[in-house]
Amino acid sequence: MARVLVIGLDPAKIQGWDPEPVQAAIARGQARFDDQGIESDYCLVALDENPEGAIVEALTRKDYACVVIGGGIRTHEPLLEFFEKVVNLVRQHAPDAAIAFDSSPEDCADAAVRWLRQGV
Repeated sequence: MARVLVIGLDPAKIQGWDPEPVQAAIARGQARFDDQGIESDYCLVALDENPEGAIVEALTRKDYACVVIGGGIRTHEPLLEFFEKVVNLVRQHAPDAAIAFDSSPEDCADAAVRWLRQGV
């Protein structure tokens, strides 16, 4: 069975806003993986707590067919350099995994399925 890793920012560790709506959306996204019979793991990082180390640990814990990189990392321009690091960590530590991008925490499964169906 294909296994997917989702890498994103931990909403509970971002100061200045209410994490509950994002946490609820993540839970709905996880349920969609379950509904499709896809095993998924989440690596939610805090930018001030060695996120690269946490990502490497997650990437090397299991074999992943696909890694989804969340929009919080990808679309916030001040995080461009971090986004590049994440992509390169995936390439280095999970070279056989497809890389996918979601548009919201709820569509992570859709992003992964696009690549899992292609057998990449």
